[in-house]
Amino acid sequence: MLDVTRGGLPFVWLDAAHKAPRKAEVNRLAALGALHKEERPLRVGWGFLAGKTEIDGKLTKIRVPLLSQPVQLVRGIVGYTVAPAGDLEITPLIADRELAAALEAAPGVAQPGWLEATGTKAWLWSAARATGLTVDALGTSRRAPGDRVVLIPSAALYVVRDVFGAGLADSLRSWAGRDVTGTALAAIYADDRSEPGAADDEAVLSPLPLTRAQAEVVARARTAPITVVSGPPGNGKSHTVVAAALEVVHRGGSVLVATQSPHAAEVLAHLLERYPGPVPVLFGDAGGRERLAAELAAGSGQGVGERQLRADVAAVREALDSVRRQRALIVGALELELSAAELPDWQPLLPALAAEVPGAFDVTTEIDRVAGRLAKGAVSRWWTRLRLGARAGVRDERIVEAMKAATSQRAAARLAATGGTELEARWVALHAAEAALAEAVGAAMRDAARSEKRWDRDGRRGAAALATALRAGRNRRRELLAKLDAPPLVRALPLWIGTVADVEDLLPAAPGMFDLVVLDEASHVDQVRAAPVLARAKRALVVGDPRQLRFVSFVSDVEVADVLERNGADERLDVRRVSAFDLAAAAAPTTWLEEHHRSTPHLIGFSARRFYGDRLCVMTRTPVSESTDAIDIVRVSGDEVGAVLKIVEEQRDSGSIGVISPFRQQAEALEAALVEAYTVDQIEALGLRAGTVHAFQGSEAEVVIVSLGLSPGDPPARRRFVADPHLFNVMITRARRKLIVVTTLDKTEGLLSDFLAYAATPLPGAAETANPGGWPGELAAELKLLGVEVRPGYRVGPWTIDLCAGDIGVFCGPHPDGATAHLDRQRALHRAGWRLTDAFASRWSGDPRRAALEVAAIAGAADATRQP
Repeated sequence: MLDVTRGGLPFVWLDAAHKAPRKAEVNRLAALGALHKEERPLRVGWGFLAGKTEIDGKLTKIRVPLLSQPVQLVRGIVGYTVAPAGDLEITPLIADRELAAALEAAPGVAQPGWLEATGTKAWLWSAARATGLTVDALGTSRRAPGDRVVLIPSAALYVVRDVFGAGLADSLRSWAGRDVTGTALAAIYADDRSEPGAADDEAVLSPLPLTRAQAEVVARARTAPITVVSGPPGNGKSHTVVAAALEVVHRGGSVLVATQSPHAAEVLAHLLERYPGPVPVLFGDAGGRERLAAELAAGSGQGVGERQLRADVAAVREALDSVRRQRALIVGALELELSAAELPDWQPLLPALAAEVPGAFDVTTEIDRVAGRLAKGAVSRWWTRLRLGARAGVRDERIVEAMKAATSQRAAARLAATGGTELEARWVALHAAEAALAEAVGAAMRDAARSEKRWDRDGRRGAAALATALRAGRNRRRELLAKLDAPPLVRALPLWIGTVADVEDLLPAAPGMFDLVVLDEASHVDQVRAAPVLARAKRALVVGDPRQLRFVSFVSDVEVADVLERNGADERLDVRRVSAFDLAAAAAPTTWLEEHHRSTPHLIGFSARRFYGDRLCVMTRTPVSESTDAIDIVRVSGDEVGAVLKIVEEQRDSGSIGVISPFRQQAEALEAALVEAYTVDQIEALGLRAGTVHAFQGSEAEVVIVSLGLSPGDPPARRRFVADPHLFNVMITRARRKLIVVTTLDKTEGLLSDFLAYAATPLPGAAETANPGGWPGELAAELKLLGVEVRPGYRVGPWTIDLCAGDIGVFCGPHPDGATAHLDRQRALHRAGWRLTDAFASRWSGDPRRAALEVAAIAGAADATRQP
């Protein structure tokens, strides 16, 4: 906290705070910034306290800026531009927040030429005195003395590894006197928990593609006090969060999204930008805040009027009707196939049924109405039996059987007369209708977020005031945000995103200020940090995965036990072991998102089995991906860093590259080697990132290189650290296409040994599948004769494809569970990227040779499009 150069971190004095020369030290800093772009570690500081002073009886080195800001170095022709990438902030050594805010709000602070401006030295002296350190003099050079502390009125570039935490104890005490009844905080800690209500049954319409489980979460978040979502890496949790936030805002509510890191906040903000809806307010340490401030400062025109909103509703209704029509056409065709398929079972019974109920087989009989008329009884039943010519003594159940047999007979005749079922054009029309519906819903959400009702006079005034606050320094922004009138502000700007720390540090302490709070990566958030976030909303959507990295607590077991005993509290308040996610999962049912969409099957296979009990549905499985060996183990004699550099060079054309290690020291050694080996431009071109496993939670890359950093002689504790299941699960699930593990170990045990054995085991070839028989078997046999590789009964996640012809999924008939299941399967596989075709026997009058020729042509065309 007192020395920004501790541990040998780089530090470069600047002659001008907004420009940096292109020299070796600055190049290294630029490379570090590019390598850790997601973490934004570069800072520019103004006015440094430097030297040594005695603190608690110990001579302590001081080198700390009075004012600082996250920055990025943008390369120019002759040097770098030092571009702001976050908050301007006074040193945390100034405990008086009001004074800190006043200092940040001084005219011209940190603007170009500020250090040379009149009054700057007076500002620096005021800030220096407020730190409580004894500052002897104004430094006449940039050299720090060894026996005192001086103020050096210069700017410098440096790197930070850790951020200052907020005063959590003071924060929680400030909430002690507030009434939090009706908030998510009260709901999650309530002792008299009633059974959670069912999800709102109104259909979920979203601009995002959603699975059934994701749609269920969105529906539940409309009304449930606590909604909990969990699932493995790559399962679409972020999509679910965005869909739920857009839904709540569209219904007139407001949403606060609280993430664990600034990078996670930016990821969600970028995802939101892909879909129409409200402009998110990035109120914390985020580079996009300046753009929003500029938009707000420019003012807004008249809000969207009721006429347009009604037109939007009509457009959504029309698009939804179109989807329903297309679905009905497909369902009708599938039900016709299903009915016709039952005819062979009925044929032995047809003569008897025709004799007993001759009217059932009359083409003028309205079969659909017969069962209902029979059920009415009395005259309706008597008249129906008379019209059908049913013999005396024939039971009603027998009449219903006759109607079913007649339905199958009619279906088979119709298929024969119309040339069978061909759905290709109807699938195309359905997908187009669904895309149009998503677009109409998105437009309606966008307009509703900017409606006249939201953007009234008070709302515009609040937005203008917010623009001023967003441009202020962190302490000043805290003051300005606290003074804003919250209801009209969140009505006009209903979607806010920031980190958990930002929420408590910057937002007004107003219970129930938002309708919904989303607590992201909640397994990584402790209760102390989560409580003020939950208190600011009426309902909560809590998202997390207890099998990934958890929060780190520095509270001892003795302290926890003492507090629980003194206050008569139960185990829920064990803040050392119970995360915010654990707490929420005990208060409400958890929706499990089982589908995995990130990695190839080999990459996720070990984690799926070891950490999730094979509860994952791997939607990335294809004939190509299932046989792709995606894990390499590289054993070296001792120089893991050198081996990593060689691998990075080999993988430079493979897409983004992540280099990680469980250990900070190893990660820093890798970082130093990469910075030495690659320029800023090369790092950016490679999409190269480096860091610890903890820093990579929530991130991914096409290729991930893991340097284990373990030696044969390491103590057991060091190996146990790597084998921690939460850390290990994160470490091996960051890659999308390739994972390369570099190690010096020959012998391992436990979890690490099991994983290395899994990685070294050859992937099984395509399993021989028995001929499925019937039409699928006949078609498969003919396809094989044409030289097409055929895989019957191919599994993708929870779905089975009847035949896989090359890379084409072939459905030989309706799904055995009915038309709805068939629609769901086709929709899921289409979104997973599969090329699908229907090959129902009715289309070729049961001739497998003709069918095989057409399917082979489709498979060949698909293969040709993949050729380079």
